[in-house]
Amino acid sequence: MNNVCVFLGPTLPRDEAERELNATFLPPVAQGDVMRLCAEKPKAIGIIDGFFESVPSVWHKEILFALQAGIPVFGASSMGALRAAELHQFGMIGVGAIFEAYCDGRLEDDDEVAVIHGPAELGYIALSEAMVNIRRTLADAMAERVLSQETGFRLETIAKALPYRERGFGRALRLAADLGLPDDELATFKAWLPTGRFDQKRDDARQMLRTMRRHLARADQTPEARFHFERTSLWDRALREASLAV
Repeated sequence: MNNVCVFLGPTLPRDEAERELNATFLPPVAQGDVMRLCAEKPKAIGIIDGFFESVPSVWHKEILFALQAGIPVFGASSMGALRAAELHQFGMIGVGAIFEAYCDGRLEDDDEVAVIHGPAELGYIALSEAMVNIRRTLADAMAERVLSQETGFRLETIAKALPYRERGFGRALRLAADLGLPDDELATFKAWLPTGRFDQKRDDARQMLRTMRRHLARADQTPEARFHFERTSLWDRALREASLAV
């Protein structure tokens, strides 16, 4: 295993990720994965994608465990942005526009970054569109006068009201047409989308990998923990179950 590890799923194709950083790319992170990875003593951990709902999500405490062990942990785009926004004050390094939006309160809901995706064998291909990508694309369309402000914001509201599993530009445009939004604007936007769509999650993921590469090139790689790690009986039991020697 490469001594730099990144949890990656639908946000960025693996071949693109490998061009940005020499690392071991692991499946989306789930509860216990970071804790177990600490036994390998990696030089750095990156979190982009993570499981939730049907699979328990990565614990905050296992990320704190890595940080107190001197392992830098980076986050961006999806689960990584969520956890980094919650833990940046403790030393987790967040990267990108999505992380910043969660930090300053412009984004609050977890479903902003959630997508449904295919299996590992198909490269975790995304089967829905993340709300953060829709917001950024609509903002660009309004800035370029492809859409009026009124139509752009109404499309945003329509997309946000959809369950994350059903989100996509096609579904939002069909609903917008049914609701009587201007046909000419919708047609212009649909024609603009193939070149105008912006993937904010992918862009942030690339930024994180580049940030990790720069960080690893420096001599002072080991972060100083900004907290006291509290060991509890529940934590010690989790360690035993993960077969970690500490």
